[in-house]
Amino acid sequence: MTTKKTALVISAHSADFVWRCGGAIALHQKLGYEVTIACLSYGERGESAKLWKQEGMTLEDVKRIRHEEATAAAAALGVSDIRFFDFGDYPLEIDKEGKYQIVDLIREIQPEFIMTHSKWDPYNTDHMYATEITLQCRMIAQAWGHNPGEKVLGAPQVYLFEPHQSEQMEWKPNTFLDISEVWESKKAAIECMQGQEHLWTFYENLAENRGNHFRRNSGGQAGGRSCQHAEGFQAIFPQCVDSL
Repeated sequence: MTTKKTALVISAHSADFVWRCGGAIALHQKLGYEVTIACLSYGERGESAKLWKQEGMTLEDVKRIRHEEATAAAAALGVSDIRFFDFGDYPLEIDKEGKYQIVDLIREIQPEFIMTHSKWDPYNTDHMYATEITLQCRMIAQAWGHNPGEKVLGAPQVYLFEPHQSEQMEWKPNTFLDISEVWESKKAAIECMQGQEHLWTFYENLAENRGNHFRRNSGGQAGGRSCQHAEGFQAIFPQCVDSL
């Protein structure tokens, strides 16, 4: 029996996965992976300004709308498994029991790789906190002494997706992924996020710019591969290979 291939995306807020790795999600779903998206919060307080400007808006209404938008975006990317933890935002704070919930998810999924935020983000500390939590929970999931008898985690790569202002975040991409064939799916997911419409054009432009970087780094005019849209990632752990 063939073991299913899985991947896990840990998103601080319910829209982050769309902008930053929607193409990677859609592409890997197409390649036969089962991608799970974990939203640690809805981004209901700090990332829903457009919604809060509507008269009579309440916290529960914002959460409901964000839940609906994220679920629709995940479906546009081909994903049915999206989990909402509702840990709150601005600030995002997770206690030990909350961490153990994430550890349980990681062990359940046994992902081939994990995707999350940059290590540094002074504009939005929820993002870098989500990365700190992700790395800590990955470590706990590998511990044989945590809930002995459960299947422990191996050593999945952790890819840090691109922050909003990468030049300010000490984020340096070492992996470019061609998402040209699934760009329309990512665009459809982006357009599900009505509460943050001001970001739509920015991330379309970014995908085109990263496509340019993909072409340049794959050989450029000396025979580089055609790529119209791409996403950049920073891998945390060494790659283990048999040849270069």
